[in-house]
Amino acid sequence: MYDGSSSPTQEFPRITEPSPPAVDPDATAELPVVNAAPQPTHMHAQTHPQYRPQAGGPPGWFTRLGYKVAAAPRWVFPAAVLVAFAACAAGVLVTNPTDNVGPSTCAFKMVTGFACPGCGGTRAFYYVLTMNLPDAAQHHAIAVFAAPFLVYMYTRWSWRRIFPRVKWQLPKLPLTPAIGTYFMIAWGAFWVIRNIPVAPFTALYV
Repeated sequence: MYDGSSSPTQEFPRITEPSPPAVDPDATAELPVVNAAPQPTHMHAQTHPQYRPQAGGPPGWFTRLGYKVAAAPRWVFPAAVLVAFAACAAGVLVTNPTDNVGPSTCAFKMVTGFACPGCGGTRAFYYVLTMNLPDAAQHHAIAVFAAPFLVYMYTRWSWRRIFPRVKWQLPKLPLTPAIGTYFMIAWGAFWVIRNIPVAPFTALYV
């Protein structure tokens, strides 16, 4: 308060910082604990693959065979196909299906009297093995036509599988759906023509 004898002074209000709220130590113990991943319920454990129980016991023989096949060298599969082909070829050469053929074993031919789309294929295979291409084509021209392409595709597949790091590779055949359709149409036409009971189509009947 100014009394006239001293210089006036100005009083500033005192600013105090607010104190932090008091935390009850007993209250923190009652706070719920929130986990990052919720515990699965009974229904969730049945549907989610992560919580499915794993079957115990050693793997079966089929599973072990799959492991061995997957771990086999890359040349095993081409060699297996080649061995199977060699066994089939040896069986055809030994039995000679063109010698004393006997009654037909084709169910379609026995029921209808017409040759099926595959009739004559085994005999054509025998004639191809013995390098008699005219008789092979007479028994199944479509099979003789497709044989070189099958050999080429096997050779290319085997080369790529055995030598995957070799830069030089055989060209890929342009097998498009249209080409496959044309081939099936040609096969169907051959099947119909060979069953026409009029010369010269009777020469294709087997």
